[in-house]
Amino acid sequence: MKPSLTGIILEELADFIRERGAPSYRAKQITDWIYKKRVASFDAMTDLPNELRAELTAEFDIPNTEVVRVLGSKDTTQKFLFRLGALYGQPSDRRTICVSSQVGCAYGCKFCASGLEGWTRNLDAGEMVQQLIAVEEKSGEKIDNVVFMGMGEPLANLKNLLRAIRIINASWGLGIGARRITVSTSGLAPQIRELANESTQFRLALSLHGATDEVRSRIMPVNRKYPLKVLLEACDYYVAKTRRMMFEYILIAGINDTDEQARELAKIARRLSAKINLIPYNTVEGLEWSRPSRVRQEKFQSILRQHGVVATLRREKGHDIAAACGQLRLQTKQWS
Repeated sequence: MKPSLTGIILEELADFIRERGAPSYRAKQITDWIYKKRVASFDAMTDLPNELRAELTAEFDIPNTEVVRVLGSKDTTQKFLFRLGALYGQPSDRRTICVSSQVGCAYGCKFCASGLEGWTRNLDAGEMVQQLIAVEEKSGEKIDNVVFMGMGEPLANLKNLLRAIRIINASWGLGIGARRITVSTSGLAPQIRELANESTQFRLALSLHGATDEVRSRIMPVNRKYPLKVLLEACDYYVAKTRRMMFEYILIAGINDTDEQARELAKIARRLSAKINLIPYNTVEGLEWSRPSRVRQEKFQSILRQHGVVATLRREKGHDIAAACGQLRLQTKQWS
């Protein structure tokens, strides 16, 4: 397979151009055609010489990502299922796109549909970038914010993730500010340390979902490899080297929504000066867990606030269309 042009950074493209005896400014012309004018073929790049267009056609693909299904929610959330080659990836929301980094997931979080059928493969940078381009084209909306919180564990595909972020953030690419890009992780401690040395100031969100090893291991198998002591030491390093992080905490009835868990979570949040985003569980067909009552959700939040922690309670969108990561792919495969 030829590499996707949406996975190539400007400097690499300029090198390719220079090696063929063309002026390097042609690279910027090409990225303008791709990211600003959104053309779908090299033939449409009319200010490029025919010979260069032929060489580009021979070396690169301009992917035209197929949208397999689109679901619309009462709250304006839209959810897209893409066909990537012969495989499926999934995101998104309306102005904030939830980008997938893998097809499936190997980490098996017990609340999540993405891991029910395991991991298939990593997405390359071009496939991640193309999700934004395809959603903007299909929805007619300009994407404001990007969260790598769709299908897959982004930090398990770190090289491609960082390349995609560079393209999404670059002025010659999609031009979305780094502070409007969030990467969510289930807690891969070595990669969190590695991210501390990255210069791009995107935001990091840790999917915690349990404030003690006993509870977190029940929900997230990754905690057995990177228990809280190891994980939080990596987070200490990240915060000391860069900036604050935030926690995602899915509230599951009778599992992690107790007063004790709230108090332990407050200790962790104060240690890292982290904000907490509480998310009521989004029901997944085939899993037994459920969301707590509204009263229980608000009691959990109030305990955090009493302990001096900034905590928001998300009124999640798309619940009526099963918009949690992996659910649309799972439904489509079951129906087909």
